[in-house]
Amino acid sequence: MTDWIRETLERYGQAVTVQMTDEQVLTRAFLQPLTEKGERVPDAVTGIGWIDGRLWLYLGQTPVGPSDWVLWNGMTFRVRSSRPYYIGETPAYWWASLETEREAAE
Repeated sequence: MTDWIRETLERYGQAVTVQMTDEQVLTRAFLQPLTEKGERVPDAVTGIGWIDGRLWLYLGQTPVGPSDWVLWNGMTFRVRSSRPYYIGETPAYWWASLETEREAAE
């Protein structure tokens, strides 16, 4: 039943690395910035440039939790919250809210 999700991720998802406490998993997931009302982007200008303050969305079949990190396209994200979504009794995919590494460090 969840094969169509896996196939969609393989075809259209981004290649990401999920960094867990004891292992790294190369997988495919959808990552994108979450939109804000009116498309206002919370941001900050620092001595090294502009920082995007948006949260990011993760949709993938690899489980992620609050102690995990997601690496993609030279960016590192910390998992803020996550939960599985089920089809019947089977976990179909994981939803997670991510923040960029710089924000997580502050």
